[in-house]
Amino acid sequence: MERFQTVLREHFGNPASSNHAYGWAAARLVEEAREEVAQLIGATAREIIFTSGATESNNLALKGVAERYAKRGDHIVTTNLEHEAVAVPLAQLARRGWQVSTVTSAPDGRVDPAIIAATVTDSTVLVSVIAAQNEIGTLQPLPEIGNLCKDLGLIFHTDAAQAVGKIELDVNRAGIDLLSLSGHKIYAPKGVGALYVRRKNPRVTLEPQLSGGGQERGLRAGTLNVPGIVALGEACRLARLELATEAERLLKLRNHLLNRLREELGGVHLNGSVEHRLPGNLNLSFEGVMAHRLLAALTMLAVSSSSACSSADSQASPILLAIGLPVELARASLRIGLGRGTTEAEVDFAAEKIVAAVGQLRRENPTN
Repeated sequence: MERFQTVLREHFGNPASSNHAYGWAAARLVEEAREEVAQLIGATAREIIFTSGATESNNLALKGVAERYAKRGDHIVTTNLEHEAVAVPLAQLARRGWQVSTVTSAPDGRVDPAIIAATVTDSTVLVSVIAAQNEIGTLQPLPEIGNLCKDLGLIFHTDAAQAVGKIELDVNRAGIDLLSLSGHKIYAPKGVGALYVRRKNPRVTLEPQLSGGGQERGLRAGTLNVPGIVALGEACRLARLELATEAERLLKLRNHLLNRLREELGGVHLNGSVEHRLPGNLNLSFEGVMAHRLLAALTMLAVSSSSACSSADSQASPILLAIGLPVELARASLRIGLGRGTTEAEVDFAAEKIVAAVGQLRRENPTN
């Protein structure tokens, strides 16, 4: 936050202005941030393109590949676990004539690379798989999928907005060609993000989706958000330094909360993989309690019933239905995220409130 405010106050130059000191200073700050983003994911600075967030990065990756590689093929493979920032652009491409095959995950929310391999055709160009599912926190086997794509000569994209800065992620070890990330998921301001674009083995090229001044190596036109980019770089630096210790701390807090809820309440179901999930994520279904009623009783807690982008919707989460959860449990789910500022006292407070609210709702209407 301090660096963000400093840049707002003192560095108002345009990094594209190369003929005066104000522009040079801004450009230097942008390049320093680019290096920090790259280090977090094992990339090089020249492979980082700054955007307004993961939604724009996803659109640039998916549509940019589709338009640039259309002569190679017209088929994309994805999963039933994707965030709307991937699912909607792919639906748009399907309306333009692209063939989009959706691979179904296992009940634990994990995708089998063998099923992806079986779905690939001679016209497949791209495989897009979310790194960490935003609702159930499930982690996908990215290295296995990446190696598969490399063997088959396919481009591999991952929406890593939820994963970056929370788990170890190396684009080279995982065989990732395109990676989308968002600043606000790692405590940078909203409205800034990045797209990693592989430069060699293989070199990936994209058709720009925003045209104009030629910024970001011609891939994303528009004056750069220097304060936001600097803040993103600092957030990536801190995440890299604290990743191992923070993941361990969050895992302990998450397990503490889960154990308390299970001990004090019956009928608590953990949705998604137990082993392969984000350290700070819980997605729980409470038998006999509708999620929208539970949320109404928990306004003192920042929790949701599905994706934060659609948490006002009282319908069952499509993601929970996609992994085979019965409708009654899918409509009884609570998504809980623990973060850098979460303390054990806050976890205990949340446990007390959830236990009390679930108990009260069950007593009021045993059949709900």
